[in-house]
Amino acid sequence: MTTEQIAKRLAEYCAKGEFEAAQKELYADDVVSVEPYETPAFPKEEKGLDNIIEKGRKFESMIEEAHGITVGEPVVTGNVFSFVMSMDLTMKERGRAKWEELCVYTVKDGKIVSEHFFM
Repeated sequence: MTTEQIAKRLAEYCAKGEFEAAQKELYADDVVSVEPYETPAFPKEEKGLDNIIEKGRKFESMIEEAHGITVGEPVVTGNVFSFVMSMDLTMKERGRAKWEELCVYTVKDGKIVSEHFFM
């Protein structure tokens, strides 16, 4: 797949909240994930597909209810793409919150090799 095809496919998955399916299909085994900042729940950086899938499962276990996810149109340049993702979630023990982040991805050899989130 081209970077543009991967970008569109990932945006479709994210809009449906199907993050693990996207990771299994589109991510490289040695992918790196970088969060905007370290939290007690998550490290600033995570390496490896299995670890990133586990991080996603942990995040999903913290959600009481998902009210909506929107994903902007991907912007692609070379082997990098980005989109804005907004999530309206009720978190267990924390209440409802709306989050918006810029998601930036790098592709190599037809797979996502890094994801970097900015809030």
